[in-house]
Amino acid sequence: MRKLLIGAALASLAVPAVSFAQNSTTTSTTPSAESQCRQQRDAIGKSAFGDLYGTNAGKTNALGKCVSAKAKANRQANSDAANACRTEQTADATAFTKKYGTGKNGKNAYGKCVSAKAKAQSVADQKATISAAKSCKAERALDPAAFKAKYGTNANKANAFGKCVSAKAKA
Repeated sequence: MRKLLIGAALASLAVPAVSFAQNSTTTSTTPSAESQCRQQRDAIGKSAFGDLYGTNAGKTNALGKCVSAKAKANRQANSDAANACRTEQTADATAFTKKYGTGKNGKNAYGKCVSAKAKAQSVADQKATISAAKSCKAERALDPAAFKAKYGTNANKANAFGKCVSAKAKA
């Protein structure tokens, strides 16, 4: 009886681990939101990173806010990629399978397409954000008051850095 209970307990622990492993492989092609945020923080500096994402007085919540934003952006990139691949596959299924599929019959073409397009979008967004943040950081260093006046939109113009990065990253 004891062996049966121990076996059942171990089996119940294995199910979530298997489920987690299956879920984690679906996003392994796109860098994690946390790794993207850490890369941004290292590239632009902690102070600028805090100004970009932080919302509390000490800007100590910047990493969490960044991870949340990047996770949302990555989900959107996956959705956009799925739509683009579906459209491409509908247009010419044979060419689509030939272009993206691997193995004998290329049945994994859709997954390979979505993965490639989502990763490309994520990488492009990351590069644009880092480049824009570096540009805004340099611009702010030249004349902080003029920078706040130009980009700030709230009462104390404290959101200037984020607004600058957003505008430059979209351009």
